[in-house]
Amino acid sequence: MSNELNPAKKYSKVLTEGPSRAAARSYLRGVGFSKEDLHKPIIGIANTWTEIGPCNFHLRQVAEAVKQGVRDAGGTPMEFNTVTISDGITMGTEGMKASLISREVIADSIELVARGNSFDGLICIAGCDKNMPAAIMALGRLDIPGLMLYGGSIAPGKLPQPDGTTKEITILQVFEAMGSHAAGKINDDQLEALEAAACPGPGACGGQFTANTMAMAGEFLGISPIQITGVPAMSPDKAEASREAGRLVMELAKNDLRPSKIVTRKAIENAYVSACASGGSTNAVLHLLAIAREFNIPFTIDDFNAISDRTPHICDLSPGGKYAAKDYQDAGGSRLLAKRLLDAGLIDGNLITVTGKTLAEEAQHAVETPGQVVIYPMDKPLKPTGGLVILKGNLAPEGCVVKVAGHERILHTGPARVFNSEDECHAAVEAGKIKPNDVCVIRYEGPRGGPGMREMLAVTAAIKGIPELTDTVALLTDGRFSGATRGLMVGHVAPEAQLGGPIAAVHEGDTITFDIKNRELRLEVPAEDIAKRLKEVKQPEPRYKRGVFAKYRNSVSSASEGAVTT
Repeated sequence: MSNELNPAKKYSKVLTEGPSRAAARSYLRGVGFSKEDLHKPIIGIANTWTEIGPCNFHLRQVAEAVKQGVRDAGGTPMEFNTVTISDGITMGTEGMKASLISREVIADSIELVARGNSFDGLICIAGCDKNMPAAIMALGRLDIPGLMLYGGSIAPGKLPQPDGTTKEITILQVFEAMGSHAAGKINDDQLEALEAAACPGPGACGGQFTANTMAMAGEFLGISPIQITGVPAMSPDKAEASREAGRLVMELAKNDLRPSKIVTRKAIENAYVSACASGGSTNAVLHLLAIAREFNIPFTIDDFNAISDRTPHICDLSPGGKYAAKDYQDAGGSRLLAKRLLDAGLIDGNLITVTGKTLAEEAQHAVETPGQVVIYPMDKPLKPTGGLVILKGNLAPEGCVVKVAGHERILHTGPARVFNSEDECHAAVEAGKIKPNDVCVIRYEGPRGGPGMREMLAVTAAIKGIPELTDTVALLTDGRFSGATRGLMVGHVAPEAQLGGPIAAVHEGDTITFDIKNRELRLEVPAEDIAKRLKEVKQPEPRYKRGVFAKYRNSVSSASEGAVTT
Protein backbone atom coordinates (compact mmCIF):
# COMPACT_ATOMS: atom_id res chain seq x y z
CA MET A 1 0.00 0.00 0.00
CA SER A 2 2.90 2.37 -0.49
CA ASN A 3 2.70 5.41 -2.65
CA GLU A 4 6.39 6.27 -2.93
CA LEU A 5 6.15 7.14 -6.62
CA ASN A 6 4.09 10.25 -5.92
CA PRO A 7 6.51 12.97 -4.78
CA ALA A 8 3.69 15.16 -3.52
CA LYS A 9 2.62 12.60 -0.89
CA LYS A 10 5.35 13.46 1.54
CA TYR A 11 3.63 14.04 4.88
CA SER A 12 0.36 12.09 4.81
CA LYS A 13 2.05 8.69 4.40
CA VAL A 14 2.14 8.35 8.17
CA LEU A 15 -1.64 8.72 8.27
CA THR A 16 -2.81 6.59 5.35
CA GLU A 17 -0.12 4.15 4.17
CA GLY A 18 0.57 0.58 5.20
CA PRO A 19 -1.33 -2.16 7.05
CA SER A 20 -0.95 -0.36 10.39
CA ARG A 21 -3.12 2.49 9.05
CA ALA A 22 -6.11 0.34 8.09
CA ALA A 23 -8.27 1.73 10.90
CA ALA A 24 -7.56 5.32 9.87
CA ARG A 25 -8.44 4.50 6.28
CA SER A 26 -11.62 2.78 7.42
CA TYR A 27 -12.77 5.94 9.22
CA LEU A 28 -12.05 8.04 6.14
CA ARG A 29 -13.78 5.58 3.81
CA GLY A 30 -16.80 5.90 6.07
CA VAL A 31 -17.23 9.55 5.05
CA GLY A 32 -16.86 8.88 1.34
CA PHE A 33 -13.16 8.75 0.49
CA SER A 34 -12.21 5.83 -1.73
CA LYS A 35 -9.20 3.57 -1.45
CA GLU A 36 -7.66 5.44 -4.38
CA ASP A 37 -8.38 8.83 -2.80
CA LEU A 38 -6.41 7.94 0.30
CA HIS A 39 -3.29 6.98 -1.62
CA LYS A 40 -3.13 10.35 -3.32
CA PRO A 41 -1.57 13.49 -1.80
CA ILE A 42 -3.96 14.88 0.80
CA ILE A 43 -4.57 18.62 0.75
CA GLY A 44 -6.23 20.37 3.67
CA ILE A 45 -8.78 23.04 2.78
CA ALA A 46 -9.18 25.44 5.72
CA ASN A 47 -12.47 27.24 5.18
CA THR A 48 -13.53 30.30 7.18
CA TRP A 49 -17.12 30.08 5.94
CA THR A 50 -19.91 31.57 8.02
CA GLU A 51 -23.37 32.91 7.28
CA ILE A 52 -22.82 35.76 9.75
CA GLY A 53 -21.96 38.50 7.28
CA PRO A 54 -21.09 38.79 3.59
CA CYS A 55 -17.29 38.53 3.80
CA ASN A 56 -17.25 34.76 4.24
CA PHE A 57 -20.77 33.78 3.20
CA HIS A 58 -19.81 32.55 -0.28
CA LEU A 59 -16.73 30.56 0.74
CA ARG A 60 -18.48 27.19 0.45
CA GLN A 61 -18.68 27.81 -3.30
CA VAL A 62 -15.06 28.94 -3.39
CA ALA A 63 -14.03 25.81 -1.49
CA GLU A 64 -15.88 23.53 -3.92
CA ALA A 65 -14.01 25.08 -6.84
CA VAL A 66 -10.69 24.82 -4.97
CA LYS A 67 -11.35 21.15 -4.25
CA GLN A 68 -12.12 20.48 -7.88
CA GLY A 69 -8.80 22.04 -8.82
CA VAL A 70 -7.00 19.79 -6.34
CA ARG A 71 -8.75 16.71 -7.75
CA ASP A 72 -7.97 17.76 -11.32
CA ALA A 73 -4.30 17.90 -10.38
CA GLY A 74 -4.29 14.44 -8.79
CA GLY A 75 -4.84 15.21 -5.13
CA THR A 76 -7.47 14.50 -2.50
CA PRO A 77 -8.91 17.58 -0.76
CA MET A 78 -10.15 17.40 2.81
CA GLU A 79 -12.14 20.44 3.92
CA PHE A 80 -12.43 21.67 7.49
CA ASN A 81 -13.79 24.81 9.11
CA THR A 82 -12.49 27.38 11.51
CA VAL A 83 -14.11 30.36 13.22
CA THR A 84 -14.43 33.93 12.03
CA ILE A 85 -15.66 37.23 13.45
CA SER A 86 -17.15 40.00 11.32
CA ASP A 87 -15.42 43.22 12.28
CA GLY A 88 -18.08 45.35 10.61
CA ILE A 89 -21.02 43.70 12.34
CA THR A 90 -19.42 43.74 15.80
CA MET A 91 -18.06 47.30 15.40
CA GLY A 92 -18.95 49.57 18.29
CA THR A 93 -19.98 46.69 20.59
CA GLU A 94 -18.27 44.52 23.17
CA GLY A 95 -18.20 41.80 20.52
CA MET A 96 -15.54 43.74 18.63
CA LYS A 97 -13.05 42.65 21.30
CA ALA A 98 -13.32 39.15 19.80
CA SER A 99 -11.95 40.25 16.44
CA LEU A 100 -8.20 40.40 17.04
CA ILE A 101 -8.42 37.50 19.48
CA SER A 102 -9.95 35.48 16.66
CA ARG A 103 -6.75 35.91 14.64
CA GLU A 104 -4.92 33.80 17.20
CA VAL A 105 -7.74 31.27 17.52
CA ILE A 106 -7.97 30.86 13.73
CA ALA A 107 -4.22 30.35 13.41
CA ASP A 108 -4.27 27.88 16.30
CA SER A 109 -7.18 25.88 14.87
CA ILE A 110 -5.67 25.63 11.38
CA GLU A 111 -2.38 24.55 12.91
CA LEU A 112 -4.08 21.92 15.07
CA VAL A 113 -6.09 20.33 12.26
CA ALA A 114 -3.13 20.34 9.87
CA ARG A 115 -0.75 18.83 12.40
CA GLY A 116 -3.37 16.29 13.44
CA ASN A 117 -3.94 15.09 9.88
CA SER A 118 -0.45 15.34 8.36
CA PHE A 119 -1.60 17.12 5.22
CA ASP A 120 0.71 17.19 2.22
CA GLY A 121 -0.45 20.70 1.41
CA LEU A 122 -2.84 23.35 2.65
CA ILE A 123 -5.07 26.03 1.17
CA CYS A 124 -6.50 28.55 3.61
CA ILE A 125 -9.60 30.29 2.22
CA ALA A 126 -10.04 33.62 3.97
CA GLY A 127 -12.64 36.32 3.56
CA CYS A 128 -12.29 38.91 6.33
CA ASP A 129 -9.76 41.05 8.16
CA LYS A 130 -8.29 38.59 10.68
CA ASN A 131 -8.75 35.44 8.56
CA MET A 132 -5.95 36.41 6.21
CA PRO A 133 -3.11 37.18 8.63
CA ALA A 134 -4.23 34.19 10.73
CA ALA A 135 -3.99 31.91 7.70
CA ILE A 136 -0.51 33.19 6.84
CA MET A 137 0.60 32.85 10.47
CA ALA A 138 -0.59 29.22 10.48
CA LEU A 139 1.27 28.53 7.24
CA GLY A 140 4.40 29.92 8.87
CA ARG A 141 4.07 27.66 11.88
CA LEU A 142 3.34 24.55 9.83
CA ASP A 143 5.76 25.18 6.94
CA ILE A 144 4.06 22.71 4.65
CA PRO A 145 3.36 23.59 1.01
CA GLY A 146 0.38 25.90 0.96
CA LEU A 147 -1.16 29.24 0.15
CA MET A 148 -3.74 31.74 1.28
CA LEU A 149 -6.65 32.40 -1.07
CA TYR A 150 -8.79 35.50 -0.60
CA GLY A 151 -12.53 35.03 -1.01
CA GLY A 152 -12.71 38.36 -2.82
CA SER A 153 -14.19 41.80 -2.43
CA ILE A 154 -17.84 42.74 -2.43
CA ALA A 155 -19.25 44.66 -5.38
CA PRO A 156 -19.76 48.39 -4.80
CA GLY A 157 -23.20 49.35 -3.55
CA LYS A 158 -25.34 51.50 -5.84
CA LEU A 159 -27.26 54.30 -4.14
CA PRO A 160 -30.13 55.76 -6.21
CA GLN A 161 -29.84 59.51 -6.75
CA PRO A 162 -32.65 62.07 -7.24
CA ASP A 163 -31.72 62.52 -10.90
CA GLY A 164 -32.24 58.82 -11.63
CA THR A 165 -28.54 57.91 -11.66
CA THR A 166 -26.76 55.80 -9.05
CA LYS A 167 -23.72 56.53 -6.90
CA GLU A 168 -21.23 53.84 -5.91
CA ILE A 169 -20.82 53.45 -2.14
CA THR A 170 -19.25 51.10 0.41
CA ILE A 171 -20.08 50.31 4.02
CA LEU A 172 -17.96 53.32 5.00
CA GLN A 173 -20.75 55.66 3.89
CA VAL A 174 -23.15 53.86 6.24
CA PHE A 175 -20.86 54.23 9.25
CA GLU A 176 -20.33 57.91 8.51
CA ALA A 177 -24.05 58.41 7.93
CA MET A 178 -24.68 57.03 11.42
CA GLY A 179 -22.69 59.97 12.78
CA SER A 180 -24.57 62.39 10.54
CA HIS A 181 -27.87 60.89 11.71
CA ALA A 182 -26.93 61.23 15.37
CA ALA A 183 -26.05 64.89 14.72
CA GLY A 184 -29.40 65.49 12.98
CA LYS A 185 -27.80 66.05 9.56
CA ILE A 186 -29.77 63.29 7.80
CA ASN A 187 -33.12 61.63 8.52
CA ASP A 188 -34.21 58.01 9.03
CA ASP A 189 -35.13 57.48 5.39
CA GLN A 190 -31.73 58.69 4.15
CA LEU A 191 -29.94 56.38 6.57
CA GLU A 192 -32.16 53.47 5.53
CA ALA A 193 -31.39 54.08 1.85
CA LEU A 194 -27.65 53.83 2.53
CA GLU A 195 -28.09 50.76 4.73
CA ALA A 196 -30.09 48.98 2.04
CA ALA A 197 -27.66 49.78 -0.78
CA ALA A 198 -24.16 49.45 0.66
CA CYS A 199 -23.81 45.63 0.68
CA PRO A 200 -25.32 44.20 -2.52
CA GLY A 201 -24.12 40.63 -1.92
CA PRO A 202 -21.25 38.47 -0.66
CA GLY A 203 -17.65 39.62 -0.41
CA ALA A 204 -15.40 41.58 1.91
CA CYS A 205 -15.68 45.34 2.45
CA GLY A 206 -15.06 47.11 -0.84
CA GLY A 207 -12.46 49.78 -0.09
CA GLN A 208 -8.77 49.48 0.72
CA PHE A 209 -9.77 48.60 4.24
CA THR A 210 -8.04 45.85 6.22
CA ALA A 211 -9.35 42.88 4.22
CA ASN A 212 -8.21 44.19 0.86
CA THR A 213 -4.99 45.55 2.35
CA MET A 214 -4.09 42.10 3.68
CA ALA A 215 -5.20 40.35 0.50
CA MET A 216 -2.83 42.61 -1.43
CA ALA A 217 -0.12 42.06 1.18
CA GLY A 218 -0.52 38.30 0.66
CA GLU A 219 0.12 38.76 -3.05
CA PHE A 220 3.26 40.81 -2.45
CA LEU A 221 4.44 38.40 0.25
CA GLY A 222 4.18 35.73 -2.45
CA ILE A 223 1.99 33.50 -0.28
CA SER A 224 -1.16 34.27 -2.29
CA PRO A 225 -1.35 33.82 -6.07
CA ILE A 226 -1.12 37.33 -7.51
CA GLN A 227 -4.10 38.53 -9.58
CA ILE A 228 -5.99 35.27 -8.88
CA THR A 229 -6.60 36.19 -5.26
CA GLY A 230 -7.91 39.64 -6.22
CA VAL A 231 -10.82 38.37 -8.32
CA PRO A 232 -13.98 39.81 -6.70
CA ALA A 233 -16.30 37.50 -4.78
CA MET A 234 -19.14 37.45 -7.29
CA SER A 235 -17.09 37.73 -10.47
CA PRO A 236 -17.83 35.15 -13.20
CA ASP A 237 -14.08 34.43 -13.09
CA LYS A 238 -14.07 33.46 -9.40
CA ALA A 239 -14.72 29.74 -9.87
CA GLU A 240 -11.91 29.24 -12.37
CA ALA A 241 -9.54 31.37 -10.27
CA SER A 242 -10.34 29.14 -7.29
CA ARG A 243 -9.79 25.96 -9.32
CA GLU A 244 -6.44 27.34 -10.41
CA ALA A 245 -5.49 27.85 -6.76
CA GLY A 246 -6.30 24.17 -6.15
CA ARG A 247 -4.07 23.14 -9.01
CA LEU A 248 -1.29 25.43 -7.76
CA VAL A 249 -1.14 23.84 -4.33
CA MET A 250 -0.51 20.48 -5.94
CA GLU A 251 2.50 21.96 -7.72
CA LEU A 252 3.71 23.37 -4.43
CA ALA A 253 3.41 19.92 -2.83
CA LYS A 254 5.11 18.20 -5.75
CA ASN A 255 8.06 20.62 -5.60
CA ASP A 256 8.05 20.92 -1.80
CA LEU A 257 7.91 24.71 -2.12
CA ARG A 258 7.18 25.62 1.46
CA PRO A 259 6.15 28.97 3.00
CA SER A 260 9.57 29.48 4.62
CA LYS A 261 11.10 29.64 1.14
CA ILE A 262 8.59 32.32 0.10
CA VAL A 263 7.98 34.59 3.09
CA THR A 264 11.32 36.25 3.81
CA ARG A 265 12.46 39.58 5.21
CA LYS A 266 12.42 41.04 1.70
CA ALA A 267 8.92 39.66 1.13
CA ILE A 268 7.69 41.38 4.32
CA GLU A 269 9.17 44.62 3.01
CA ASN A 270 7.45 44.11 -0.36
CA ALA A 271 4.12 43.60 1.41
CA TYR A 272 4.48 46.82 3.40
CA VAL A 273 5.44 48.74 0.27
CA SER A 274 2.13 47.61 -1.27
CA ALA A 275 0.23 48.80 1.82
CA CYS A 276 1.93 52.21 1.69
CA ALA A 277 1.50 52.61 -2.07
CA SER A 278 -2.20 51.74 -1.87
CA GLY A 279 -3.10 53.83 1.19
CA GLY A 280 -3.85 50.65 3.11
CA SER A 281 -5.03 49.95 6.62
CA THR A 282 -3.04 50.70 9.77
CA ASN A 283 -3.72 47.07 10.70
CA ALA A 284 -1.10 46.07 8.11
CA VAL A 285 1.56 47.11 10.64
CA LEU A 286 0.11 44.92 13.37
CA HIS A 287 -0.39 41.90 11.12
CA LEU A 288 2.95 42.07 9.33
CA LEU A 289 4.72 42.22 12.69
CA ALA A 290 2.78 39.11 13.74
CA ILE A 291 3.54 37.30 10.48
CA ALA A 292 7.23 38.13 10.81
CA ARG A 293 7.20 36.69 14.32
CA GLU A 294 5.58 33.44 13.17
CA PHE A 295 8.16 33.05 10.39
CA ASN A 296 10.98 33.91 12.82
CA ILE A 297 11.97 36.90 10.68
CA PRO A 298 13.67 39.83 12.45
CA PHE A 299 11.39 42.78 11.71
CA THR A 300 10.37 45.50 14.16
CA ILE A 301 8.15 48.56 14.27
CA ASP A 302 11.25 50.69 13.69
CA ASP A 303 11.63 49.22 10.20
CA PHE A 304 8.39 50.64 8.83
CA ASN A 305 9.08 54.36 8.45
CA ALA A 306 12.05 53.98 6.10
CA ILE A 307 9.84 51.94 3.76
CA SER A 308 6.98 54.44 3.91
CA ASP A 309 9.32 57.38 3.37
CA ARG A 310 10.55 56.02 0.05
CA THR A 311 7.20 54.73 -1.23
CA PRO A 312 4.85 57.09 -3.10
CA HIS A 313 1.13 56.71 -2.52
CA ILE A 314 -0.18 55.89 -6.00
CA CYS A 315 -3.55 54.09 -5.61
CA ASP A 316 -6.69 56.21 -5.44
CA LEU A 317 -8.63 53.86 -3.21
CA SER A 318 -11.27 54.38 -0.52
CA PRO A 319 -11.31 55.39 2.31
CA GLY A 320 -8.83 58.16 1.49
CA GLY A 321 -9.56 58.08 -2.24
CA LYS A 322 -12.38 57.47 -4.68
CA TYR A 323 -12.34 53.85 -5.83
CA ALA A 324 -13.12 50.35 -4.60
CA ALA A 325 -11.22 47.07 -4.80
CA LYS A 326 -13.16 45.95 -7.86
CA ASP A 327 -11.98 49.08 -9.67
CA TYR A 328 -8.38 48.29 -8.67
CA GLN A 329 -8.64 44.77 -10.08
CA ASP A 330 -10.29 46.07 -13.26
CA ALA A 331 -7.54 48.67 -13.70
CA GLY A 332 -4.83 46.01 -13.80
CA GLY A 333 -4.66 44.82 -10.20
CA SER A 334 -1.61 43.79 -8.26
CA ARG A 335 0.40 42.78 -11.31
CA LEU A 336 0.17 46.37 -12.54
CA LEU A 337 1.00 47.79 -9.11
CA ALA A 338 3.96 45.38 -8.88
CA LYS A 339 5.20 46.55 -12.28
CA ARG A 340 5.01 50.19 -11.20
CA LEU A 341 6.91 49.43 -8.00
CA LEU A 342 9.48 47.21 -9.71
CA ASP A 343 10.19 49.79 -12.40
CA ALA A 344 10.86 52.31 -9.63
CA GLY A 345 13.14 49.91 -7.77
CA LEU A 346 10.91 49.90 -4.68
CA ILE A 347 10.39 46.14 -4.32
CA ASP A 348 12.48 43.02 -4.81
CA GLY A 349 11.21 41.18 -7.87
CA ASN A 350 13.50 38.18 -7.53
CA LEU A 351 11.46 36.51 -4.80
CA ILE A 352 9.63 33.28 -5.58
CA THR A 353 5.86 33.16 -5.14
CA VAL A 354 3.32 30.35 -4.80
CA THR A 355 2.73 30.43 -8.55
CA GLY A 356 6.28 29.10 -9.00
CA LYS A 357 7.24 32.37 -10.68
CA THR A 358 9.07 35.34 -9.22
CA LEU A 359 7.23 38.56 -8.52
CA ALA A 360 9.05 40.15 -11.46
CA GLU A 361 7.93 37.35 -13.78
CA GLU A 362 4.34 37.84 -12.64
CA ALA A 363 4.60 41.62 -13.17
CA GLN A 364 5.60 41.01 -16.79
CA HIS A 365 2.03 39.79 -17.37
CA ALA A 366 0.49 43.05 -16.16
CA VAL A 367 -2.26 44.39 -18.39
CA GLU A 368 -3.19 48.01 -17.80
CA THR A 369 -6.72 48.93 -18.78
CA PRO A 370 -6.55 51.93 -21.13
CA GLY A 371 -7.63 55.12 -19.41
CA GLN A 372 -7.73 53.60 -15.91
CA VAL A 373 -7.62 56.21 -13.12
CA VAL A 374 -7.02 54.03 -10.04
CA ILE A 375 -3.30 53.17 -10.13
CA TYR A 376 -1.35 56.36 -10.81
CA PRO A 377 1.97 56.63 -12.66
CA MET A 378 4.97 56.77 -10.36
CA ASP A 379 5.91 60.24 -11.56
CA LYS A 380 2.44 61.59 -10.67
CA PRO A 381 1.70 60.16 -7.23
CA LEU A 382 -1.18 61.17 -5.02
CA LYS A 383 1.42 61.83 -2.33
CA PRO A 384 5.20 61.56 -2.49
CA THR A 385 5.45 59.21 0.49
CA GLY A 386 3.50 56.23 1.73
CA GLY A 387 0.11 56.29 3.41
CA LEU A 388 1.24 54.80 6.75
CA VAL A 389 3.57 56.36 9.32
CA ILE A 390 4.98 55.29 12.69
CA LEU A 391 5.15 57.97 15.38
CA LYS A 392 7.04 57.84 18.66
CA GLY A 393 7.49 60.43 21.41
CA ASN A 394 6.79 60.75 25.11
CA LEU A 395 3.19 59.58 24.63
CA ALA A 396 4.13 56.48 22.58
CA PRO A 397 7.69 55.40 23.47
CA GLU A 398 7.24 52.03 21.70
CA GLY A 399 5.45 53.60 18.75
CA CYS A 400 2.00 54.10 17.25
CA VAL A 401 0.52 54.13 13.75
CA VAL A 402 -1.20 56.85 11.74
CA LYS A 403 -2.63 56.70 8.22
CA VAL A 404 -1.82 59.89 6.32
CA ALA A 405 -3.61 58.84 3.13
CA GLY A 406 -6.85 60.75 2.86
CA HIS A 407 -6.10 63.77 5.04
CA GLU A 408 -3.74 66.70 4.82
CA ARG A 409 -3.14 67.69 8.45
CA ILE A 410 0.45 66.93 9.41
CA LEU A 411 0.47 69.09 12.55
CA HIS A 412 -2.27 69.30 15.15
CA THR A 413 -2.24 70.59 18.71
CA GLY A 414 -5.31 70.53 20.90
CA PRO A 415 -6.78 69.79 24.33
CA ALA A 416 -7.18 66.19 25.45
CA ARG A 417 -10.65 64.77 25.95
CA VAL A 418 -10.00 61.60 27.94
CA PHE A 419 -12.12 58.43 27.83
CA ASN A 420 -11.42 55.06 29.42
CA SER A 421 -13.35 53.13 26.78
CA GLU A 422 -14.57 53.46 23.21
CA ASP A 423 -18.17 53.53 24.44
CA GLU A 424 -17.57 56.64 26.58
CA CYS A 425 -16.08 58.53 23.64
CA HIS A 426 -18.79 57.45 21.20
CA ALA A 427 -21.47 58.64 23.62
CA ALA A 428 -19.73 62.01 23.94
CA VAL A 429 -19.56 62.43 20.15
CA GLU A 430 -23.25 61.58 19.72
CA ALA A 431 -24.19 63.94 22.56
CA GLY A 432 -22.38 66.84 20.87
CA LYS A 433 -19.76 67.14 23.61
CA ILE A 434 -16.73 67.04 21.27
CA LYS A 435 -15.65 70.41 19.91
CA PRO A 436 -13.40 71.50 17.03
CA ASN A 437 -9.68 71.09 17.76
CA ASP A 438 -10.27 68.51 20.52
CA VAL A 439 -7.99 65.48 20.80
CA CYS A 440 -10.02 62.44 21.82
CA VAL A 441 -7.95 60.00 23.90
CA ILE A 442 -9.40 56.48 24.16
CA ARG A 443 -7.43 54.20 26.48
CA TYR A 444 -7.71 50.81 28.17
CA GLU A 445 -8.65 49.37 24.76
CA GLY A 446 -5.23 47.84 24.01
CA PRO A 447 -4.39 44.14 23.58
CA ARG A 448 -4.51 43.54 27.34
CA GLY A 449 -6.66 46.43 28.49
CA GLY A 450 -9.56 45.70 26.14
CA PRO A 451 -8.75 42.92 25.96
CA GLY A 452 -8.55 42.45 22.22
CA MET A 453 -7.76 45.94 20.93
CA ARG A 454 -11.12 46.99 19.53
CA GLU A 455 -11.32 48.91 16.26
CA MET A 456 -12.76 52.41 16.58
CA LEU A 457 -14.64 52.85 13.31
CA ALA A 458 -17.90 53.65 15.05
CA VAL A 459 -16.24 56.62 16.77
CA THR A 460 -14.08 57.80 13.87
CA ALA A 461 -16.95 57.51 11.38
CA ALA A 462 -19.24 59.41 13.74
CA ILE A 463 -16.68 62.22 13.89
CA LYS A 464 -16.31 62.23 10.10
CA GLY A 465 -20.08 62.41 9.76
CA ILE A 466 -20.26 65.76 11.61
CA PRO A 467 -19.03 68.50 9.22
CA GLU A 468 -17.70 70.86 11.90
CA LEU A 469 -15.57 68.06 13.39
CA THR A 470 -14.45 66.13 10.32
CA ASP A 471 -11.31 68.17 9.61
CA THR A 472 -10.70 69.65 13.04
CA VAL A 473 -10.71 66.80 15.58
CA ALA A 474 -7.90 64.29 16.17
CA LEU A 475 -8.04 60.99 18.03
CA LEU A 476 -5.53 58.63 19.59
CA THR A 477 -5.97 55.23 21.20
CA ASP A 478 -4.13 52.17 22.44
CA GLY A 479 -6.79 50.26 20.52
CA ARG A 480 -7.02 49.90 16.74
CA PHE A 481 -8.74 51.48 13.79
CA SER A 482 -10.67 49.90 10.98
CA GLY A 483 -9.10 50.07 7.56
CA ALA A 484 -12.12 52.22 6.70
CA THR A 485 -11.06 54.88 9.19
CA ARG A 486 -9.94 58.20 7.75
CA GLY A 487 -8.83 61.47 9.28
CA LEU A 488 -6.09 62.29 11.80
CA MET A 489 -6.39 59.15 13.91
CA VAL A 490 -3.50 57.48 15.73
CA GLY A 491 -3.79 53.88 16.88
CA HIS A 492 -1.73 51.13 18.54
CA VAL A 493 -0.26 53.59 21.09
CA ALA A 494 2.31 51.56 23.01
CA PRO A 495 2.88 50.81 25.78
CA GLU A 496 -0.85 50.61 26.34
CA ALA A 497 -2.57 52.12 29.38
CA GLN A 498 -3.09 48.73 31.04
CA LEU A 499 0.69 48.21 31.06
CA GLY A 500 1.36 51.65 32.54
CA GLY A 501 2.09 53.42 29.27
CA PRO A 502 2.14 57.25 29.27
CA ILE A 503 -1.33 57.31 27.73
CA ALA A 504 -2.57 56.35 31.22
CA ALA A 505 -1.14 59.64 32.54
CA VAL A 506 -3.10 61.97 30.24
CA HIS A 507 -5.49 64.30 32.07
CA GLU A 508 -8.53 66.08 30.68
CA GLY A 509 -7.42 69.36 29.10
CA ASP A 510 -3.74 68.43 28.65
CA THR A 511 -2.24 69.65 25.41
CA ILE A 512 -1.31 66.96 22.86
CA THR A 513 0.63 67.50 19.64
CA PHE A 514 0.61 65.31 16.53
CA ASP A 515 3.76 66.15 14.55
CA ILE A 516 3.64 63.90 11.50
CA LYS A 517 6.63 65.52 9.77
CA ASN A 518 8.90 64.82 12.74
CA ARG A 519 7.24 61.46 13.47
CA GLU A 520 6.26 62.45 17.01
CA LEU A 521 3.22 62.14 19.28
CA ARG A 522 3.79 64.43 22.23
CA LEU A 523 2.09 65.12 25.55
CA GLU A 524 2.97 68.70 26.45
CA VAL A 525 3.64 67.85 30.09
CA PRO A 526 7.07 67.75 31.81
CA ALA A 527 8.63 64.28 32.06
CA GLU A 528 8.74 64.42 35.85
CA ASP A 529 5.02 65.16 36.00
CA ILE A 530 4.21 62.25 33.68
CA ALA A 531 6.28 59.93 35.89
CA LYS A 532 4.52 61.19 39.01
CA ARG A 533 1.09 60.74 37.47
CA LEU A 534 1.89 57.17 36.39
CA LYS A 535 2.79 56.25 39.96
CA GLU A 536 -0.63 57.43 41.04
CA VAL A 537 -2.60 55.55 38.35
CA LYS A 538 -4.88 52.80 39.64
CA GLN A 539 -5.28 50.19 36.93
CA PRO A 540 -8.84 48.91 36.39
CA GLU A 541 -9.72 45.34 37.17
CA PRO A 542 -9.58 42.97 34.18
CA ARG A 543 -12.88 42.99 32.33
CA TYR A 544 -12.73 39.21 31.81
CA LYS A 545 -11.29 36.82 34.39
CA ARG A 546 -11.88 33.48 32.65
CA GLY A 547 -12.41 32.05 29.19
CA VAL A 548 -10.73 32.90 25.93
CA PHE A 549 -10.56 36.65 26.59
CA ALA A 550 -8.72 36.04 29.86
CA LYS A 551 -6.34 33.56 28.23
CA TYR A 552 -5.56 36.10 25.55
CA ARG A 553 -5.05 38.90 28.04
CA ASN A 554 -2.60 36.82 30.05
CA SER A 555 -0.41 35.91 27.07
CA VAL A 556 -0.62 38.71 24.48
CA SER A 557 2.37 40.89 23.63
CA SER A 558 2.46 44.63 23.00
CA ALA A 559 0.93 46.04 19.82
CA SER A 560 4.46 47.17 18.94
CA GLU A 561 5.33 43.47 18.66
CA GLY A 562 2.23 42.48 16.68
CA ALA A 563 -0.02 41.57 19.64
CA VAL A 564 0.92 37.91 19.26
CA THR A 565 0.43 35.17 21.83
CA THR A 566 3.46 33.03 21.09
